[in-house]
Amino acid sequence: MKRSVSGTFTGERALFMAQDIHVTDSLFEDGESPLKHSKDLLIESSRFNWKYPIWYSENIVVNNCTFSEAARAGIWYTNNISLSDTDYSAPKGFRRCNGVTITDVTFPNASETLWHCRNVRLKNVTAKGDYLAMNCEDMDVDNLELDGNYSFDGAKNVTVRNSRLMSKDAFWNSENITAENCYINGEYLGWNSKNLTLINCTIESLQGLCYCEALTLKNCRLLNTTLAFEYSTVNAEIIGAVDSVKNPLGGIIRADSIGELIMQADKVDVNKTQIITDPT
Repeated sequence: MKRSVSGTFTGERALFMAQDIHVTDSLFEDGESPLKHSKDLLIESSRFNWKYPIWYSENIVVNNCTFSEAARAGIWYTNNISLSDTDYSAPKGFRRCNGVTITDVTFPNASETLWHCRNVRLKNVTAKGDYLAMNCEDMDVDNLELDGNYSFDGAKNVTVRNSRLMSKDAFWNSENITAENCYINGEYLGWNSKNLTLINCTIESLQGLCYCEALTLKNCRLLNTTLAFEYSTVNAEIIGAVDSVKNPLGGIIRADSIGELIMQADKVDVNKTQIITDPT
């Protein structure tokens, strides 16, 4: 059984190198890096009010805690950490971590959160802020409510399900991404991506899905989506109409109708793309 620790902690490195303890009902006030280099901790019903609280740590469980806005850059260089039922109000949380599980957590200030992390699991997460999950690898995301631009930039090997992304420039420069049963709204979706697959999704995007390599859409709706697929190789199965399609590089596009089809022979080889429309 872990030894229990509780109280109000101040000053730099208040519990430096703590190991195998249960931190409960505690307040971490001013003082950087209170749990730096910690290991095998259970942290419950506690509040962090200052920056860099958990760095270079291993095997950390956080439940029912609060990270105030001042607890910025809160969890970096840490392996095997789980957060649940937590209000995480600080920006720049989670950087270069491996083995991250986040469940039932709210990030009202998610700017630059989850950068360069690996083996990440998100479930029932609400986040507001730009540049979420930049350069992350091996992510499984279920029921993410995101309001923030430039999400998943440079991410690899990611599955997103049952989520709502209000996000300009989502999935830029990404590789091996699958989004299923999602609503995605934002300009310039997926540019410069490779192996982006969208299944049963509803998409709204100005100039979305351009400059993509091996783009796949299955049973998707493209609402208010214009100038789609420019310079992309694509296999698209679209329910309903598309407002406009411009200069795909190749593949097959199936839709009930296309409002405006722009195929410029001086820009692309128009014979490499098959367009199939069937309003019936």
